[in-house]
This record gives sequence, structure tokens and C-alpha cells, in this order.
Amino acid sequence: MSLARLLRPRSVAVIGGGVWCASVVRECRKIGFKGELWPVHPSKQEISGVAAFPSVEALPAAPDATFIGVNREATIPVLRALAARGAGGAVCFASGFQEAEAEIAGGADLQAELVAAAGDMAILGPNCYGFLNALDGAALWPDRHGLLKAETGVAIITQSSNIALNITMQRRGLPLAYVVTVGNQAKTDLAEVGAALLEDPRVTALGMHVEGFGDPARMEALAATARRLGKPLVALKVGASEQARVATVSHTASLAGSDAGAKALMARLGIGRASSLPALLEALKLLHVAGPLPHAGIASMSCSGGEASLMADSALGTGVSFPPLSEPQKTALREALGPKVALANPLDYHTYIWGDGAAMARAFTAMMAPDHALGVVVLDFPRADRCGPSPDWQDAIDGAAAAGAAHGVPMAILATLPENLPEDVADAAMARGLIPFSGVAEALEAIAIAASLKAPAEAPLLPAGSLAATPQTLPEAEAKAALAAHGLDVPRSARAAAPDEAARRAEAWPAPLVLKGEGVAHKSEAGLVRLNLAPGDIRAAAEVMAAPGYLIEEQITGAVAELLVGVTRDPAHGFVLTLGAGGTLTELLRDSASLLLPATPVEIDAALASLRLAPLLDGYRGAPAADRPAIHRAIAAIEAYVVANASTLAEVEVNPLICTPTRAVAADALIRKADP
Repeated sequence: MSLARLLRPRSVAVIGGGVWCASVVRECRKIGFKGELWPVHPSKQEISGVAAFPSVEALPAAPDATFIGVNREATIPVLRALAARGAGGAVCFASGFQEAEAEIAGGADLQAELVAAAGDMAILGPNCYGFLNALDGAALWPDRHGLLKAETGVAIITQSSNIALNITMQRRGLPLAYVVTVGNQAKTDLAEVGAALLEDPRVTALGMHVEGFGDPARMEALAATARRLGKPLVALKVGASEQARVATVSHTASLAGSDAGAKALMARLGIGRASSLPALLEALKLLHVAGPLPHAGIASMSCSGGEASLMADSALGTGVSFPPLSEPQKTALREALGPKVALANPLDYHTYIWGDGAAMARAFTAMMAPDHALGVVVLDFPRADRCGPSPDWQDAIDGAAAAGAAHGVPMAILATLPENLPEDVADAAMARGLIPFSGVAEALEAIAIAASLKAPAEAPLLPAGSLAATPQTLPEAEAKAALAAHGLDVPRSARAAAPDEAARRAEAWPAPLVLKGEGVAHKSEAGLVRLNLAPGDIRAAAEVMAAPGYLIEEQITGAVAELLVGVTRDPAHGFVLTLGAGGTLTELLRDSASLLLPATPVEIDAALASLRLAPLLDGYRGAPAADRPAIHRAIAAIEAYVVANASTLAEVEVNPLICTPTRAVAADALIRKADP
């Protein structure tokens, strides 16, 4: 199903007679639509001054794009008529479909009818505003907006029409090529729209505001398209998927919620993650001008020590760094600035050269080095309404442009307060190839995002749809046996039904031993775990527990660290592998990292290295290091079990995985799975 006719139409039909449809006609004219504009209404002769047709059948040809502005019941026969005419696609404005099922009976059934009526025709929505195409001047949009015609720019997709409307009003100098709302995604989803937008050679990057990603396989296809075309993806992910919530029987489930799955999916697919709308827009601005950055090492220049400190402090924890100045840089800066300026990065160049355009160009050029990812000139502008023109600030802009040209490094100007960067200045800077950043925190996040983008993983995700049956928890011994069959190292163990049997089974075992009471998932909290027992202690310990069954195990000694290794089924994102601090520290530290399966050894090593307990694994303060190959074998065994049982598995957890200098042993294991 091609979206080209819908998104880049040469003819637009507008069906309905309300204020929303009149607005679509108005906005198409306002943005300069050059194609055919055909209002449709059974009784009105014209809408917003344009002659109307009485029906879809009466139109002179099949429209490329149609805005359907009638109620939900009337939308379906209109779609059917458009599909019969061979229309290119439609925007379904009406609400009251599946999104309102809890409030309005029959919404889901009506949405199914809508999809059937559309046939092979693409639709946006229902329950959406439609889209704006600023490149070709098309506005299937029932409200005002802030877009102007553009030659190139970024595309933005959102599930929220109001957020899309707000984005069109931005004054940050970001060139917007398309703004598209997808609403319910009843037939045409975000991934499909995104791929179609990326295929437009005038689109430089794609931004997404999403509540949920939908089918992970379709997102994989979108990421593959982006990689093929060399265009970056950035998303602001909000909300929590109800599908992805699992019962918190395990520690893994409490650590790896749907947000962890979304984060892991974005990392795997090479999608940058923004924390706010301003950060999303700033990242897209940078990517439009410079594309992804090779790293996050930048040079910062300002005429104030306060601003230099602000940049340095604000970068803490972001991943953005300020490489120290080399001797050639210091020599060139000393020549440009004289002896009174302390040379550092971030640089406070003082005001000795303020107003001297040539001197500023020399200083900024001296500050930059070819191995910087980006140069930033901190520059807040005076209020034009109270202070008049600011020609000296133009010298700083010219100096930034000169430094970029000299070194071939992207350059930016950065207003510490967004309101201190006038829109006309931002537009002019963008036209010169400078990045006009608005706000310190947002700019630094944008730089970190642009430096973090990587190619999507080539191995396809392990599919994880919803389970048809309610999962059940296996007894620990059965869980360990199932995992051991796939190569997991587990302690020597035996099960017993009564204290006497437990004592007999443990008679010849060497101490120390562990005794566990069966029948409860969280045994430690229930007092059903005893450590450091001798064989002669087993009977008495079992009698005190009074459990329905017992598990006797060898106690693993010599631990370097304890890990949690768990996998949860997340229908919205895939099977989420969680690695974290294990044992009694799991909930206390909440020290974890998440990946999607399948995961490579390199990805697993990076996840382990990101944990706060990583120094323990490497041998902290002279202590022995953990057996890293054994840890990898344990994780691989758990992954192998997941792959073999993917159709029925809800989750699996090993906690703790006791890591010693010679082994990685599953001291406890939990498996929840449904009957086939």
C-alpha cells in the first residue's frame, strides 16, 4: 500500500460541511496548495468560497487525498465510496472508535467496519487531525498551524493531534517538512507512515512522539529503511503499554516494565531517545544540519565565566564532554586573545574581542580542532523590542561560521534561555548551516542523542505476542532442571516431601548446605531459606519451616558478585533481557540494564559494564574477578531456553546467579509459562 498519493497529493477532497472542513479548505489555500480542491456536501453549493460537489461519485476524478470530516457512522460509507473510486487515501477525523470503547459501546466493532470499508486504501486515524506537507503545500488539517512552505526539513509523526498542533507553532528555527498525526492507527501505523516520509529525498530526519510502538517487527522495518537511506530517527516515548505489564511475581518484572522494553527497543533499532518535546526538536535541528555526530566531545565558547561554568556543570551526567585544549590550540588562542584570558574548554573568552568581528573569527577558529564533534558559541540576544538591533552579536555569528568553515566541524550558537534566541536569528543561522540551539539542557541532550545513534541490529527480534492462557509458576527444582537442560550451571540438589526424607538425602553431602521450603515464589521473605547448614541440621530446620516440600542444595561459596538475569515477555517490544544486581541487593539498588533478545556478547558485555556493580565483576581492590566466560554461558543458556519456549513463556528469572572466579551458578530460578 503506497502512501505517496495521500501524503503528496495533486487533488484533495474535503467531505463535510462543518467548521473543521471549512478550515481544511482555508489551510490548503493558505499554505499554497496548487492542485485541485474539491469540497463535498450533499446540499451546500460552496465551502469557504470553493464550489462543492454533492457526492464522492460526482467528483471529476478519484482524489489523491481526502479529509473526511463527518461523524463516525457517516465516515464508513464515505470510505467505502472513496475506495470504490480508487482514491489515494484519507484522513478520518471522527472520534468514537476503538479509543473510546470504554465510554461508547461498539467503538471497536465500528473501527473494524472502517478498516474493511477502506479496502486497500491508506487511512490516517481515525481520531486524528491529519497532516501538513510544507514541501508541496498540502494541508489536510482542520485547524490553524504555524508551518510555512519549505524546500527541505524534518518530518514529525505523533499520536497526539494537539501536540502536533503545538509543534507547528515552534519558533526555534527548525524547518518542518511534514507534520503527521496517526490517531488510532487503525489501518496505517506510525512505522508505515515513517517509512513513506523517509523515502522523500527532501526529508532529512524523522522525529516521533509515541505512546506505544505497536508491532516491533514493523518498527524493525522502519529502522531498516532509515539505515538504507542514511536518515536518523529520534523519538519521545511517553506512557506505559498495558499489554506490557506483567504480574510482579519476580524481581525482573518490577525492574523491566514497559519503559525498559521501549528503551531497549529504541537502542536496538538505533532510535535516539528524547526526554521532552524541546529536546526532541533540538535534536532534530542538529540532525537536520549535521547528521549524527561521531562522539560527544565539543568545544564551548562564551564571553562569561558564569556561562562557561553553566555549560560545564550542565553537561555532567549527559555524556557530553569538553576535551582539554592541545598545545597548538593554546598557542593560537593566546595569539588571538592575549595574556589575560585563562585558556580552558569551556572557554570564557571575556569581552576583550567583543565587537571585533575579525578577532572573534580568529579566536573561535583557534578554539576549534578537527577532532571536535561540534563547536558551540553561547550567545543570548537582547530583546529587539526594548534594545533595538544588535549588530555586535552578528560578529559572533560570523565568527562561528568562519570557525566551522576553517575546520569542517559543525558549529552552533546556543541561547541559554530559549526566549533569548529570536526566530529570525535562528532562521538566518540555520540558513548558514549553523545550529541555533535554544536552552542549555535541551542542547546538551540533543548533542548526546546525535552522538549515541548507531546502526540498528541486523538480527531480527524474537517475536513475543500475547499469551492465550494464564501462565503458571514452575517449582524451583523443575525450573532449574529445565534451564540446566540448555546448559545452565545449577547446584547439586535433591527434593524431599518431609523433614525425615530431607535429612536422609543430605546425610552424605559435604557442608555447607542450603535448605529451601517449596511452594512460595519469594522464599526469603517467607522465611523458607536456611544457609550454612550441616547435614545434621537439615531435619530440625525442615521441621521449623513446615513447608509442603523441601529442596536441599549444595551452597555455592567464593562469590565475587551476585547477578540477576531475567527475561520477561513484553508483547509491545519483544523478550526483554534484564541484567542487574542480584540477591538481596536487587530491589535495594535497582541497578539494572535491559536488552532485547537475541543479544550479542558485545551487547551483553556493554550492559554488564554499565552496572554499578561492574567493578566487582572485574575484581575490585585486588579481589579476584568473576569468570566472565561462565557468565556469558549462563546468559546464553537462559536465552536458549527462552527461544525454545517462546510460544508459552511469560518470564524466566535466575536470581541470584552466583559469580565466582571459576563458575556462574544459578542459586535460584523462577519460570512462569502457559500450557501449550
